[in-house]
Amino acid sequence: MLLSGSFCGCCFRVRIGARGSRWVLWVRQFGLSRGLKVVRRGWLDSRRLPVGAPWMHAQNLRLPVELPGVQSKLLGRSSIPAFAKARFHTSSHSNAGQQHSEAAEALLDICERRHFLRRREAAQQRTWDSYRKGGHPGFGPLGVELRKNLAAQWWETTVVFREQVFAVENPVHDSSEAVEAPLGENLRVVPSETFWGVLENEDLSKQELLVSLKKMLKVSGTLRGSLLHGALEQYVNCLELVNKRLPFGVAQIGVCFQAVKNNEEDNHVRTGERTMASLVWYSSARTAGQWLDYWLRQRLQWWRKFAMSPSNFSSSDYHGEEGRRGSNIYYSFPWGEELIETLRNLGDTKLLQMYPGKASQLHGRDGRKNVVPHILSVSGNLDYGVLAYLCDCMHLTENALPRKKAFQRKVLRLHPCLTPIKVALDMGRGPTTELRQVCQGLFSELLENGISVWPGYLETMQSSLEQLYTKYDEMSVLFTILVSDATLESGVVQLRSRDTTMKEMMHISRLKDFLTKYISAAKNV
Repeated sequence: MLLSGSFCGCCFRVRIGARGSRWVLWVRQFGLSRGLKVVRRGWLDSRRLPVGAPWMHAQNLRLPVELPGVQSKLLGRSSIPAFAKARFHTSSHSNAGQQHSEAAEALLDICERRHFLRRREAAQQRTWDSYRKGGHPGFGPLGVELRKNLAAQWWETTVVFREQVFAVENPVHDSSEAVEAPLGENLRVVPSETFWGVLENEDLSKQELLVSLKKMLKVSGTLRGSLLHGALEQYVNCLELVNKRLPFGVAQIGVCFQAVKNNEEDNHVRTGERTMASLVWYSSARTAGQWLDYWLRQRLQWWRKFAMSPSNFSSSDYHGEEGRRGSNIYYSFPWGEELIETLRNLGDTKLLQMYPGKASQLHGRDGRKNVVPHILSVSGNLDYGVLAYLCDCMHLTENALPRKKAFQRKVLRLHPCLTPIKVALDMGRGPTTELRQVCQGLFSELLENGISVWPGYLETMQSSLEQLYTKYDEMSVLFTILVSDATLESGVVQLRSRDTTMKEMMHISRLKDFLTKYISAAKNV
C-alpha cells in the first residue's frame, strides 16, 4: 500500500507492507528512504484517525505518528507562521527587520485582495500603522464576518454558558449625562446648522461667541467612549433580578467612539470607531481580588484558544491611581505589543458617584452581610482582536508541486470557529446544468445547518484548480468541495482540506455530518 501527499509543507511518501500479523513502514521524503519500525497490525489500526481532524495536529494523519521517526520526518519541515519565522529564524537584526516588513506587506496585500480589509485609495499609503491608529477605511466583507464570529465566540463564552451574567443594551448617543459630564471627556453631537449659525452671527463679540459655543456643547448629547457607564445604569435593575445576591455580571458588545488625530503635527481630529466587548462583574470587596485573578486566567486562555501561536498573547499587572491592582492583555504584533483587553478593579467609587445619596439601594448580599459591591471591568477591543488573528494565521509554506518549489504557498489558517467561510463549493468536469443543480441543493443543505458556504459554482470566469485552491487558501476556507460527473454517477465528491492540502473522496450524503462534527470538535481543542 502506498500513500503520498503533503502535510504542513513537507512532501512524503509512505509505503506500508504486511508481513503476517505485522506492518512494515517506510517513509520516502526528499529522496531519502528509511524503514522506520516493524509494528503489530492491531497496534497500527488502533491509532488510525480521520484525515483532516481539527486544528492541524500531526496525529491527524492516517499514520502511527507516535513513532519518533515519523515525528521527526513530518514535523521537521512543518510550516511556520510567517511572523514567527521572521522573528526567530534570522541571523541578524537587519535581516529580521526586512523579513518582518516583507511578511507584514504580504499579509496586508492578501487581506485587502481577499476583502478582509477595505482597500485604500491609490493615493493613500497602505500601512499597518493606519489600521493600528484607527485611520483606516474599515473591514471588508470577510473581515466583518470574522469580527462577527469573534464576537459570537465571546458572547457564547461570557454570557450563554455562564451563570449570573446578563445581557444589557444602552443607546450609542446619550443626552442624560450631557450637562453633568465635563466638556473634554467625550465626543459630543452638535447639529451642523446650529453650530454654523452661532459662528456666522456677526453681532456676537469674541467673548459672547465663546460663551454661546460652551452653552451649546453643554446641552448637546455625547457619544459613548466606553460601555461601562451603561452597565452601571443597569445595576439596580439587575440587582433586583438576582434578589440582591452577589456576585453577578452584565455584558454588552457595541461600538464606542474616540477622537483620532490625522497626524501628530496638527490638532485636527476626526471621529474613530471601535467595537468593544464589555463584562462588568459585581462582587464583594472581600472576593474582588480573587475574581480579578479568575477572569484574567479565563480571558487569557480564551484569546490563546484560537491562536496558532498562543505565546503572542501575554498579560501584565499594574496598579491604578488609587493603588488597586489591574491587568492588561497584549498581543505581539509585527510592529510591537498592543493592548487588546483591560481588566480593572474600580472599587465602589463609580457606583456611589452614579447613585449619590442612594447607597441603601446599592447593597447586595454577600453571605449574611449587606455590602456595596466592588466593580471589575473587563473590556476587550474586538477590532484589534481581528487584526491580531489575521497576523497570527498567516503561513508561508512550501509549494507541493515540484515545478513550483521556489514559490511559497500563502495560507490564512484561521481557527475553524473564526474563519468567515467554512466551505467553498465548485464544479469540475461534467454537464453544467445538472452539476449546478447539485451544487444549489448542497448549498441550501449546508446553510440550513449553520455552515457558511462560498458559491464558487456561480463563477463565470474559468480558473484552474490550482488557482482556485490558492484563492481559497488566502480566503481561509476550510474545505473545498468539488462536484463533478462522478457525483452524478455515484454521489461521490472530492473534499480538499486547507490545512493538510489532502484530497479525499466522500459521498455527498456524509458531508453535512462530517463538517458539523469537524467544526464542533474544533471548539473543544
